[in-house]
Amino acid sequence: MSFSQRLVLWLHVAFVIFTIGPVTLAIMSTPRYIRRRDIRILRYLTRMTFAFGVASLGVLIAGFAVASMLGKEGKWWVIVSATLFIVAVLLLGLIHRDQRHAIRALEASEAGTGAGHHGKADTPADGEPIASEEGAEAAGAQPAEAAAAEGAKAGEASAAQLANVERGRIAMIGGVVTLIWLVILVLMVWNS
Repeated sequence: MSFSQRLVLWLHVAFVIFTIGPVTLAIMSTPRYIRRRDIRILRYLTRMTFAFGVASLGVLIAGFAVASMLGKEGKWWVIVSATLFIVAVLLLGLIHRDQRHAIRALEASEAGTGAGHHGKADTPADGEPIASEEGAEAAGAQPAEAAAAEGAKAGEASAAQLANVERGRIAMIGGVVTLIWLVILVLMVWNS
């Protein structure tokens, strides 16, 4: 193997280490922070997924360069690995979309509880929850306010449910992406 072939091979391995590792960490950490409703960390993980997902294309480019330098670009395992890698990158795009949807859902959920009511949508001064319009009138609130509070609570619940759906989808697709990368790794190590 010549110096230039070794250099491109090392570049390929460096791209694998410094892009695939961080993007895997980001997509596998996302469901935990959706559950914790930590929007700040979720924004960071979403940016990380996008940046390292795009940078991971360097793995594909350097891999093709190494394969062509070694005369193995037409081998079945190189073609299968490249195809699987493209599928994994497309799935990363879906994960990035789902991360953004989860952030929007959590923001909507927080806006329903924090912006207008400061986290106390259904509790009067005595701390007891308002169960119905009669309870709202007894506590001194208007029936329309109680209905608005109920509507905000329902909107918050649906936003939280949407975030949970996105959490499950991210975990599932993230597992598939990780499995694809493991298959590619086995193909590369077994046939090189």
